[in-house]
Amino acid sequence: MAGAMAASLGAMVANLTSGNKKYADVQGRIDEIIPQLEALRDKLLELADADAAAFAPLSKAYGLPKSTPEEQAHKAQVMEAALRTACEPPYQIMETISQVVDLLAELSKIGTRIAISDVGAGAAFASAALKGASLNVFINAKSMKDRDYADELVAKTQTLLDDGCQNADRTYLAVERGIRWAKH
Repeated sequence: MAGAMAASLGAMVANLTSGNKKYADVQGRIDEIIPQLEALRDKLLELADADAAAFAPLSKAYGLPKSTPEEQAHKAQVMEAALRTACEPPYQIMETISQVVDLLAELSKIGTRIAISDVGAGAAFASAALKGASLNVFINAKSMKDRDYADELVAKTQTLLDDGCQNADRTYLAVERGIRWAKH
């Protein structure tokens, strides 16, 4: 939801920029950004629902009996599959938020100055969303028995987290400094 809020704030700034004579030189790009952010927002809302749905099988798997060796083997197999499934939506959320962050970074340079604070707020939401989604991947990957798969997933997640948060933080700081130290 935080990622969807980030995309919504970016779309709002782009819409406020659109049609403004002062920004006529970037109108074409703004016209491209608006539907991109709207589509990303919608995808993030769908992924939030998918994330909740993906947890249900994992929750059930934790409750499977494990009294006999057969039950233990069955539970281990079901758990491994459920852990992988539970990692998919948050990882996809991170990939999608990374796209939002890139568009917010661009809007911080070309968006209307009267709403630029919303780009900064969007960047803060995006950073929080990346962090939250990564934790879901990390906790589930930690329980996986297939360590090669888990380690690769954790490494890719860490890269998305590091790159996305650095980009979001740069955008936030650029907006903050632009507001605080701009000449009147």
